[in-house]
Amino acid sequence: MMASAPVFAQDTTASGQTSPAPAQTAPATAADPTQAAQPATDPAATTPAQGQVQATGDQIAQVVDTQFPTYDKDGDGKLNRAEFGQWMVALKSQTDPSTKADAPATRKWIGTAFAQADTDKDKTVSKTELTGFLSQGQG
Repeated sequence: MMASAPVFAQDTTASGQTSPAPAQTAPATAADPTQAAQPATDPAATTPAQGQVQATGDQIAQVVDTQFPTYDKDGDGKLNRAEFGQWMVALKSQTDPSTKADAPATRKWIGTAFAQADTDKDKTVSKTELTGFLSQGQG
């Protein structure tokens, strides 16, 4: 399954032009897993939303390194499904504020995303797996 890469938020300047927002001011908005988990046949999956730019693999890795401890509640260096789900809901909520963590569609989406991210099928997602998942589509 092909998927587009996550996107970074942008700020609009006084002149009306957009510029990338620094990752350190809004780390929770750094990646959009909704884009990464959609099939390539969905036009929205291959085109970033207006006002957003594609993130580089290095930017994604930096965000994962920075934010991973926030969501790794038990400190074991891996995300279980619940920890992964909390992070993905937080990221999705940045682009879709109506996202509800307990909604059946959201739970199904998290399950699909977790299965894609857990490449070694050990029922956890490592930093490496998460970075790879969020970097899908980077060329």
